[in-house]
Amino acid sequence: MDEEDTSVDVLESPSDDIAAELVSDRSAYEKQKATLQTYLDSLPYECESIDVMQAKLEYIVSKLIVCAKSKNWLVLTTWDAILQCWLQMRYPMTTSTRATLVRFYYELCLLPGIEVRVIRSWADMLYRLLGTKTVKRKLEATDLQLPWKPLWDALYKELFPKSRLAEFHGNRNLNNLLLYVAESCKRYFPATDIPDMLETFLPILTPDTTLTMIPVLTSFLPPTHTHIYLPVIFRIWEAFNSHIMDDRFLEFAGILAEEHVAGKEGLAGEEGGAAWKDIGIWTQEEWLMLISKGIESLCSATAVQADASAARQGSKVKKTISRISFLAKLFVYSMAIDGSIRGESASTPGSPNNQPIGYLAGSKALDSLDKLITSTESFFHPSNSGHWTFTLTNLLQRLTVEFADRWLEEQQPSCKTPVAHRLTPSLRRAFVDVLRTPALLAMFSKDSFSISMAQGALRTMALLEPTLIMPELLERAYGGLEVVNETHRTTAVLKMLSGISLPLVSEMIWRPGQKHLLPLLELCLPGIDLNDPNKTICATLFIVSAMQHVKVGDLSMHHSGFALSGDAPGEELMEVDTEDTYIPEGVEMSPFVSLGRREERTLVRESTAGFADWVTSLFRRVLALYENLPEEGGKKKTTGGKTEETVLKSIKSMLDVVTLHLSDQLFDLVLNLVFDYAATNAKSNAIRAFGQLVACLARAQPQKTLDKFLPSCISRIQEELRYGASSIRTTSAHDLVPSDTTLHWNMSILRGCLAYGAHALLKHKEDIINLLLLLLDKTKNERGYTGTAAIVTRVMHALSGVYPSDNRFVNEDVWNQPEFAESHNTQWGHLYEAKDVKVKWHVPSTEEVQFILDILDRVAAPALDKIETLARSTRHWDEVVRNDFCRYLLFVRSVWSGLPSFLKEGPKDAVHPCLDLETELEGLIVDHLDVTAGFILTDLNDPRYQQALQHRIRFGCVTHLAAIALRQIQGGEDHLDAVVAVVKAIDTYFLDYGMSRADFITLQKNFAQSREVNRVSARQKENSRIAWVKRAHVYHCGRLYIHALYRRRSSLDDTLLKEDLAELCLSPYTRVRRLAQNVLHSACGSYVRATRYILPSIFNALSKGNDPDRIKGALYVLGNKGTAALTMSEPPLRRQYLVALLECQHEEKPSIQKLVTTFSTECLIHLGEEVIRTSSYTAPTPGVESAIRTLEEVFSPAVVDSKLTKAAVECVAKRAQRCLEETDKTVRSILEIASRPTTHWRYVHMAMKFLTGFLRRDAVAPPELVRFFMEQTLSPQPGIRTSAEQAIVKTAVLMKIRAYAKTDDELWLCKWQSPFARTISIDDPPAFLAQLYQPVNEADGFYVDLLDTGFLAWTKTIKCYPVNLTNSVSWDSASRQCLQAMRSCIGKGYFTQLATLWSQESSKASGSPHLHAENVIFMITLAKLFNGEHMHLILSIVEPLMTDADKFKQAAAAEMLTGLLRGSKHWPKQTREELWSWLTPRFDLIFAQAKPDTVSYWTSFLEHTLLNLDPRRFQPLVNWILSLHLDFQGDSAFSMTKALNVIVVFIDSVGVRFNAVSEKYASIFFDNADSNYAEIRTSISNALCLIAKYQWRPAYPSVDALLVACAESPDPLRIRQGFFSHHVQSIIGNLPNWKDERFSPPRVSQSRVDLTVLLWLWVSLYSPEACLVRPHAMALLPELLSMSELSDNPELQKYSSAVLRVFSSVHLPPSLTHVVLENLVSAIQSSESWRIRLHALPALVTFFYRNLLTISSNGVLKIMDVLLDCLSDENVEVREMSSKTLLWSSSNRFISLARNVKLPSRTHHDYGESLRKLHSAILGLCALIESFPYSVEPWMPSLTEVLARHATDPPPISTTIRHCASEFKKTHQVNCFRDQWQSSLRLIVDFTGYVAQGSTSF
Repeated sequence: MDEEDTSVDVLESPSDDIAAELVSDRSAYEKQKATLQTYLDSLPYECESIDVMQAKLEYIVSKLIVCAKSKNWLVLTTWDAILQCWLQMRYPMTTSTRATLVRFYYELCLLPGIEVRVIRSWADMLYRLLGTKTVKRKLEATDLQLPWKPLWDALYKELFPKSRLAEFHGNRNLNNLLLYVAESCKRYFPATDIPDMLETFLPILTPDTTLTMIPVLTSFLPPTHTHIYLPVIFRIWEAFNSHIMDDRFLEFAGILAEEHVAGKEGLAGEEGGAAWKDIGIWTQEEWLMLISKGIESLCSATAVQADASAARQGSKVKKTISRISFLAKLFVYSMAIDGSIRGESASTPGSPNNQPIGYLAGSKALDSLDKLITSTESFFHPSNSGHWTFTLTNLLQRLTVEFADRWLEEQQPSCKTPVAHRLTPSLRRAFVDVLRTPALLAMFSKDSFSISMAQGALRTMALLEPTLIMPELLERAYGGLEVVNETHRTTAVLKMLSGISLPLVSEMIWRPGQKHLLPLLELCLPGIDLNDPNKTICATLFIVSAMQHVKVGDLSMHHSGFALSGDAPGEELMEVDTEDTYIPEGVEMSPFVSLGRREERTLVRESTAGFADWVTSLFRRVLALYENLPEEGGKKKTTGGKTEETVLKSIKSMLDVVTLHLSDQLFDLVLNLVFDYAATNAKSNAIRAFGQLVACLARAQPQKTLDKFLPSCISRIQEELRYGASSIRTTSAHDLVPSDTTLHWNMSILRGCLAYGAHALLKHKEDIINLLLLLLDKTKNERGYTGTAAIVTRVMHALSGVYPSDNRFVNEDVWNQPEFAESHNTQWGHLYEAKDVKVKWHVPSTEEVQFILDILDRVAAPALDKIETLARSTRHWDEVVRNDFCRYLLFVRSVWSGLPSFLKEGPKDAVHPCLDLETELEGLIVDHLDVTAGFILTDLNDPRYQQALQHRIRFGCVTHLAAIALRQIQGGEDHLDAVVAVVKAIDTYFLDYGMSRADFITLQKNFAQSREVNRVSARQKENSRIAWVKRAHVYHCGRLYIHALYRRRSSLDDTLLKEDLAELCLSPYTRVRRLAQNVLHSACGSYVRATRYILPSIFNALSKGNDPDRIKGALYVLGNKGTAALTMSEPPLRRQYLVALLECQHEEKPSIQKLVTTFSTECLIHLGEEVIRTSSYTAPTPGVESAIRTLEEVFSPAVVDSKLTKAAVECVAKRAQRCLEETDKTVRSILEIASRPTTHWRYVHMAMKFLTGFLRRDAVAPPELVRFFMEQTLSPQPGIRTSAEQAIVKTAVLMKIRAYAKTDDELWLCKWQSPFARTISIDDPPAFLAQLYQPVNEADGFYVDLLDTGFLAWTKTIKCYPVNLTNSVSWDSASRQCLQAMRSCIGKGYFTQLATLWSQESSKASGSPHLHAENVIFMITLAKLFNGEHMHLILSIVEPLMTDADKFKQAAAAEMLTGLLRGSKHWPKQTREELWSWLTPRFDLIFAQAKPDTVSYWTSFLEHTLLNLDPRRFQPLVNWILSLHLDFQGDSAFSMTKALNVIVVFIDSVGVRFNAVSEKYASIFFDNADSNYAEIRTSISNALCLIAKYQWRPAYPSVDALLVACAESPDPLRIRQGFFSHHVQSIIGNLPNWKDERFSPPRVSQSRVDLTVLLWLWVSLYSPEACLVRPHAMALLPELLSMSELSDNPELQKYSSAVLRVFSSVHLPPSLTHVVLENLVSAIQSSESWRIRLHALPALVTFFYRNLLTISSNGVLKIMDVLLDCLSDENVEVREMSSKTLLWSSSNRFISLARNVKLPSRTHHDYGESLRKLHSAILGLCALIESFPYSVEPWMPSLTEVLARHATDPPPISTTIRHCASEFKKTHQVNCFRDQWQSSLRLIVDFTGYVAQGSTSF
């Protein structure tokens, strides 16, 4: 982007005709075709046509339909993967097809009772089809409509599960998956349903569900028609103090700002689009709140702590949100010229009265950003770094990215944003100007992440406004590179230069940059230093980033012969530069001034004369580094450690790019230099590194390099081998033998030469073959023959591979043009569109194919013959034979490693398909997607194909023969290297085909990195040529990768898998086992049903009698996550696996037992009712069926094979029956093992967990299983007992569900209706709520247990339970058998024994005593099941335990009583009355005997009993609690706290129902706030916080009324009215009297009242409902300040300061900021105490910055007046604090004051006053200097002169000046360079030097 193009500021809308021509009329499908064509054109072979791929898509969809119709969900997921492969090919898909597929997968995600793992794969496919990461959405709302209600129904049961059922959900994460689906699809939910959504969501949003429901709101609400829901969202947001809510709503606001940047003219249209308001789509009030929350999220911790304190509700929803990204979106997409332009202001700080009016560049959003950046600018400096640095630099980076993205979008003809609302050049310039200074400061940050963020921001800004950024950056670059003793600056500068390389070298972006390239390159050469690896990496990174855009060639007049006055012949002479660069006389020309195009080009041409010297120096520097490398060694033959390896990789990348862009002359120069070095040196420490250097040369010009090096290398290798090099036989890694150095040196050079340019190899064909034969025969040590293997791999890959062969920055035809060679500087930095790139590929020719076949025939085949001979004579193996075997096998393996795409696999006959013919169909077995992928030999009838195929088959057969032979050899440990070689050979045979997943992912990441380097937005069409070449390569490799998936198995494959590889996985040697297991798992991932094929042999290895090592190997194979998931999803395999694990107890080896424990725990996530249901699904699927019908309509009528469909549907019942039979068989088998008397208790526990996992809601557990569970509830092992109790609870819950549910949906979506429950309508909410406060009517009354509505609004109906129950549960016969089995186990001594076990001391360490939830739930379950049958028995057991001195017995009693009370919910009335008649008289006894170590058990008893149940069910207990006497004046703190804590627990448990008496208790608490005990004060604070929380209920009668109030009322949620106003006013009124009546410490009653109030404020401000205490905190603000002067009470001072700090940092509505400001200012101004002023100043400043945007200009003036007044305060601490907080003021005031005040002698009576006045002036001047910490302003020298004269004055004046000088030096040494502000700096340096002389401390 050139500076000449930025002059136009006012844009005009194009005419309709022009706009119509600009906007492409191509459909989305046509655009996809055009994009595909760029991919296809970049490949060297012809690919499938669109019609062919459409047929493949239809084939895939037909399989999906058949699987869906037959409910074969597991097989369907395998076809999902094939569809994913199809999508990877980027072929176009019609909108209708995509929409129907999205609907299909959406319906699949909603199926109830499906395994979570399966739903995750469907959700992922849904996301891929929608393509939400792409710039242009694949589908618009007009293309697709999805129903939201079914998704909400599925989600609701996950967010709010039934209480006892929630215990068994575990960490399955389904709620986050479904929210992910909702977020992906919310655009396609009908906008007309928004009112219904609000009607559904808002009534159930309460303070206890905010963290759950806010994500639901933001995930479901469509991003249109925002006027409906934004008012209520802002009101909710304002009312809560929550970090999670802030994140969610900031994300939502950022998305909406981007979505509606076009306003009503966007895609949402006039009806759905958001209108532009004051700032973007926001009103002024909304904007202030958004930015205020954004600022708070950058620094505040109160919201984070508030979320942590919301313990009960927690957050079931987990999502990582980058709030910085969405805050940046909010700023950028709200920018427009929407106000008056702010006038220019002088840099000298002036009076605030002269503040400029208007907004920066006329944009309110940009002006807000400017204020934010200005207020935080000091935190960007390296000297002020901290945890905030990354957050702030991340904000910079995201702002620039979003701005560039929007800027490019608005340059597109299709942009819908009205021209008046678009970004303008002036906005762009102002935006860059705002961010420039902090980015330049952060460039030198101390942590690498912040540096990267700052450099990313600078890179984008350099592309947006190069004239503003580039001079500043280059000035710092030269300074940083010339300084040799500041490594950090040098590396930071080098990193920065690598980011701005494109504007540096491209004259189209910034013309003056090119002439700086060579000087910077020369300066960075010293950075290549092995002693400083980080600097070396940074230097190479810069060279790479710059050289990839440049041809390195001499263009100077001495080389080209051009006259100095001209540029070039031809069209260059026709250019006319109309720009006249004028430089005034007497002004030194800056090197960064832009000259005319001709002058600049002349300078660039002259600078290229230094390329030859620079390239020579570079290579000599690299060679010198190589000489200083550590010796190569280790198993992987690495050079040194990770650091050295990283350095070598970076140098290789650098050399790769440099050599590729050398001109022919310079390449020859380098080639000769390197050849001479190679001929005269052989460095053992640089063998591999030098080979990489030669490889870089070979990649650039392979023919020259090979011709130069090959003859000499061959002759030297022959000579070395002739004299015995590599003749000592070894088979394991070892250090280099010194005598072999020359051999390996030349072999490494050969590896580099032979790696590229297959056409160059043909010339030396015979030499290469003879060399391979020689090396194969003569290299006998491990290092030698592995080097030979590497050479043959390189040769084969070079010959057989399809890969790009030209990675230069311009197309080859341009590179070869003479005109380009003479003027290539004009093309530096040239970017291409994808369609313009011509990729040059290497495609094997006929001669090269024959070369490969000749190597196979003449070299590989004889080697195989030798291997086969050795394998057949295993009786006489010795070291020689083993060495021959290893090296020959490695050679052959390496041959095939280099041929992954040489031979395409043909059709295979699967001998072992592993099909269950009764339940599975061959037609549904997944098959790979057959696409053209550049395989060389594909025709089965081609003789060459057959020839190569026979070689490959023979390789597999010989490998199998070798595996058999090695198993027969005795003393196998000696032959371990040979066994490992066989495993690796099998690895090559199976996996070196096509492209491995790891390699493909690496290529994708490499391409993504290359793509992002030179673009500022995904919308940018142009990129460097290398990025497009890499894209083409990745696309080609993606086709290869598809061929490596879902391969079929031949008989040879099966043999190698089962007989060889599976056996090797069970080897007694760990090294072999691990390697073989890795190969096996990879092979099973590539071959269809390979895992099923090998599992029987693995299961056999677990049987009794096997060697422990075989068992361990089998366990590792089965424990692999992929294998375990497959095994646990197949019922027959699942049974074998679980039984095999349980039968492992015979093996005593600890390592095996540890493995069994680990894998048994891991497999539990695959055990569950949903796993069983997924395999045996038979329920109707109307939604999926509807989607299938739509799919069939979109595709051709014959898309689905009717015969296959019919056969598949017929298998449904068989498959389900087989699954259930196998499941029952598994349960019986596990139960039989667990019931054995010889089974170890650990295995009983393991079996218990397995059996619990098999319990499911659609089938009754067998009675014998239930009996086993009940028996184990009395197990002496706590773990078994706990699991047994959980199993009984789960059994009972599932029995209840099954009895209640009438349909399958009710069963699995938890929509069943209890026979005891009724649904009543809420017509009059206040009357309904008042009814809940009254005692229940015994005749027709009802209980309302869960009051989960009525906070914001009321639901229309609510569930209740009649007092007089008439219904009972009707159990089916199977359930009755289970109940009978339970009853039979409950004998006379059952509960006695249970109580004894529960009374035992727990072995688990616990922070605080608590009830065991599993015990309580178990007792609840028994009580509910048997309707109080055993009540009297239990009560007789509980009675002595309640008062026992043993606290654990009291805990057991509390658990049993809790269970009885909760379980008595539906008991007969008489039984309940008997229970209460027994319990009520004992409440006093329980309460009286509760001690400090047991009281927590009884408060837990109250909490567990009352929570989420109607307290009227426990009326006697409630009456007793409310009758408790609260004594606040007693002598025992514990006795008083005990009763108080009961009340607090009661308030928290009953919630809103406490409101009937809350006012009474609030009065009691406030009246007794002067307690002597901290425990009581804490309890009172918590109680008041809870009372306010539950009294706060806006409770609108309907959602409509709520929406109207939020749109019209100033306080719709009633957060600005204090609930305790009269109490607080009373305290405020009494405080003066209390202060006068204060006694001396320690009995200070007023201090105790203050402490209670402060503690209440502090707890409340850190709570989610912080807004409720805000009115009280504002009223108490003056008193809070006055408390800080009470030095006799440190605790009071601490809490008052803490409350002030927290209150200053929490969010305040804009309408209240001026009130708080007035209080703070008046408190400081009117206070007579200096302590009050000292404590108030930090709070004032915190409040100012926190509410920066909402404070008016008058408010700012007030703050300045206060600070200036405090600057002359009598107290020195106040003066210094004011100086720290003073930002700007008038310097004249302080200068005149400093000059006028003369210090008299110390004995003079005016000395103190004069010293104070002078000190205030000095403080003011220092504050002015420190307010510009990172720049030198023109007015600073005059200030420093004044300060210098007072540097030796008495303290505190001299101390202040020395501190100022020290800070100035620290903050300016990073930024000041030689040429910047020389005259000013000279004075400042003199000043700091003079101050330094006056004190040794500086």
